[in-house]
Formats: sequence, C-alpha cells, structure tokens
Amino acid sequence: MAEENMTLATEFVLMGLTDHPGLQVPLFLVFLVIYLITMVGNLGLIALIWKDPHLHTPMYLFLSSLAMADASTSSSVTPKMLINFLSKNHKISLAECLTQFYCFGSSATTECFLLSVMAYDRYVAICNPLLYPVMMSNSLCSQLIGASYLVGFLHSAIHVGLLVRLTFCKSNIIHYFYCEILQLFKISCTDPTVNIRLVLIFSAIIQIFTFMTIIISYCYVIFAILKKKNERGRSKAFSTCGAHLLSVSLFYGMLFLMYVHHGSGPTEDKEKMYSLFYTIIIPLLNPFIYSLRNKEVIGTVRKIMKK
Repeated sequence: MAEENMTLATEFVLMGLTDHPGLQVPLFLVFLVIYLITMVGNLGLIALIWKDPHLHTPMYLFLSSLAMADASTSSSVTPKMLINFLSKNHKISLAECLTQFYCFGSSATTECFLLSVMAYDRYVAICNPLLYPVMMSNSLCSQLIGASYLVGFLHSAIHVGLLVRLTFCKSNIIHYFYCEILQLFKISCTDPTVNIRLVLIFSAIIQIFTFMTIIISYCYVIFAILKKKNERGRSKAFSTCGAHLLSVSLFYGMLFLMYVHHGSGPTEDKEKMYSLFYTIIIPLLNPFIYSLRNKEVIGTVRKIMKK
C-alpha cells in the first residue's frame, strides 16, 4: 500500500478554477485574451524602454525589470491553466509542479525587492536631485536589479528544497489552478510544519522589510513634494509616485492576504480569488498603470507610430 501511495505522488491533478463544463470555453477565451494583453503590455514596455536611449535611466531600467518579473509570473501559471480549460487531462508531474512553483515564487519575490528599490530610486531623485547621478548610477541600478533577482531565485530554491523532502500520499488532487505551495502542504503525508513556518517567516520578513522600505521612502518623498513651490514639478512628481503607490498597494495587499493572513482561515474560493488577482490581474495592470500617465513612454510610442 505504501508503494502504491508513493506511485500516486509522482503526479497531481489540478482541479482548476471551476469544474462546471459550460464555463470552460468562456473562461479559456477570457484568460487567453488577458494573457495576450499581459505579454504584449509587459514585453512591449521592455522593448520601448530598450529602443529609446532617452529611457536608459535607472527609473526605466527598474520598470523594464518589473515588467519582466510580471511577464514571468503570468507565464508560470496561465499557459497550464489555459491548457486545462480545454483538456480533460489535468495531470501535472511532481517535477513540473515544483518547477511551476519555483518560477512563480522567484518572480514574486523578485518583484517585492524591485518595488522597494524603485521606491528608493524615487526617494533619491526627488529628495536629492543634485546627487542623483552619483547615488543612483546605471552601474548601481544593474547591481540592485541583479541582487533582486538573485534573492528571488535563492528564496524559491529554499522552499523547493524543503518540498522535495515531503511525500504526497494523502491525495494527488490539488483544488487549485496551479501548484501553490500551501495547497501542496494540505495533501502531504509528511508533517509540513517546518515548511509552513518557514513560508510564513520568510514571507513576513520579506514583505515587512520591502514594504517598510517603500513606506519610509515615500514618506520622505511626499514631504519633499509638498515643499515644492513649482506646481508643474509637484504634479509630475505626484503622477510618477502615484502610479508606483497604486501598484504597490495592489501587490502587497494580495500578497498579505495570500500568505501572511492565511492563518485566519479564509475560504477556498477567497484563496483562489486572491491568487487569481495576484498571479494574473496585477501583471496585466502594471504596464498600463506605469505607462498611461507617463509622458515619456507615451512620447516614445508616438514617435514609433509616426515612423
């Protein structure tokens, strides 16, 4: 019996968003459109930034890195979900499951740190504009981006390494639309207490550290903006910071509800909604949040369209 259970643990069944047959095709079409817009928005933003030399500044390098992280987050989840909408075979191997979680987790952690360094970048640009070229050089910018991705990769690697020690013999059914780590703990027949504690501890530390960095940076930024006498400069600064704060609010709100607030016991449907918003909707919205009110990005788009 034990050997049979170990055989079952080599693959899982993703139940998806719903098992209602009549909703599979409409949901496929909706999420296909969302995914295509997400990829065009994020990859298009990256292409625009790299094409225009005037946008080769730290702020836009951070923004292109954020767009890459968003594209990775969406791509780690959406393609498999789209396949499952049209397929009766919802199986995913243990190796694919761990890979999916690793890609998703590393992108999410990277985004946390990118948002915090973007806040620090705005702090330096607005509070110390004369020292900005020295304090935030392209070299330092590249190092911060590299460090953000490195921490993301290492953080996910730790959790994947700990997942490998678990055996899954209670069930091979995951009542979710992707291999979310907390759902894997539910079907583990090995005690996942250590894993759960580390997920909550690391999530809390990363979110609190990066969120506090953002809050402190923007407290200084807001005070500096309010001191500006130039109405045009104040409006431009608020426009740039407002887009970032909206993105931060959406990102951290969903992240908090998914992992830190998990212990309060939200229903399964609520968990799916939080995850859906976090993995698919936020990557869709971010490129538009940052681009639509950004005159430099819109200007670059107009130049390309005129050519």
